[in-house]
Amino acid sequence: MSTKRSRAITMAAASTLTLAVISAAAAALPSSSSPAPASANAAYTTSSQQAAARTAPSVAASGLRQVALFDRMRSIQGQRQHEQEVAAAKAAARTAAAAKAAALKAAEQAAAARQAAAQPARRAGVAAPSGSPEQVAEQMLSQFGWSSSQFSCLQPLWEHESGWNLTAENPTSGAYGIPQSLPGSQMSSAGADWQTDAATQIRWGLTYIHGRYGSPCGAWSHEISVGWY
Repeated sequence: MSTKRSRAITMAAASTLTLAVISAAAAALPSSSSPAPASANAAYTTSSQQAAARTAPSVAASGLRQVALFDRMRSIQGQRQHEQEVAAAKAAARTAAAAKAAALKAAEQAAAARQAAAQPARRAGVAAPSGSPEQVAEQMLSQFGWSSSQFSCLQPLWEHESGWNLTAENPTSGAYGIPQSLPGSQMSSAGADWQTDAATQIRWGLTYIHGRYGSPCGAWSHEISVGWY
């Protein structure tokens, strides 16, 4: 064999050995595009599930708080509405009671006025009293068969009703004058000057008290008991 041919064979063998080594090394190296091992995927899935498990309770708790807040707001609104309805009902009841009392008082005063008109002789020939409204009233007591002690009840009664003011007017019921006649025009049975003369108003008021309660103390007792006479 010639030296040249021997050298060629040696070089070919070396090349073949080199390729074999390179192929083996390449096979040993991991491919960048190869799929991740199953164990890595399992670890990732477990981590995601744990994160979701940690998040779920906080989301649920937040939802429960919102529901509780909504229920509380609805309860407060319902309570306020109920309180408003109760207050309106009480106001309506007070108004109805006041109207009923005013109507009853007007009816009783009308009856007293008719009684006074039917007994003109009772006032005939009696000297007209003079002085302040309170003095006039005290002087008139004997005309109705009462002693002067009845003035201790008459004085606070009309002080409470009108302050002994002959032009006093109740803004709610319209009751007028010293005895708070309802309506004030009823006092015309005691005199045409009922709007300006204290004696006329007092005479009508005492006639009403006599016919309805028997005495000023009877009227004052009723006033204390129910708030009107």
